[in-house]
Amino acid sequence: MKHILPDRLKPGLKLVFCGTAAGRVSAERQAYYAHAQNKFWKTLFDVGLTPRLIAPADYEILWEHGIGLTDIAKFSFGMDHQLPKDALGAEAVAALKARVTKARPAILAFTSLNGGRKVMGARAVAGEQPERLGETRIFILPSPSPLAANHWDIQPWRALAKAVKAL
Repeated sequence: MKHILPDRLKPGLKLVFCGTAAGRVSAERQAYYAHAQNKFWKTLFDVGLTPRLIAPADYEILWEHGIGLTDIAKFSFGMDHQLPKDALGAEAVAALKARVTKARPAILAFTSLNGGRKVMGARAVAGEQPERLGETRIFILPSPSPLAANHWDIQPWRALAKAVKAL
């Protein structure tokens, strides 16, 4: 079975962003965070993680900046509530942990509270987590999705950028 979007993981990355699943627009365009109103790419630039604004179709160049991409649900797409029941379940979480443990990025950042809680537990809050995945530090960020605009806060993204720059 083929992944909806390819993992962009390799050893030596400073940071890996992890979504819950590709959205419909991202799946159609075969690009991470491709919805026009998604704040992901603009936020990366605004907090200084990329030197220029990158288009979703150019996501592969993030490796040049030490950044990788993945999702918890690799075989389904859509909004979290539209996903099959097991898409964010124990098997998907175990597979994500295995991929991250193998790649060993310095930091793994979940791009939604829901995604972070699927892996870190129901009580997890935004920001850096006290737990690690092997040596990998974990951050949970407010979702850049347009559907989560009423919960948007760039501050945890700024804290993440500060942590990455300190590596």
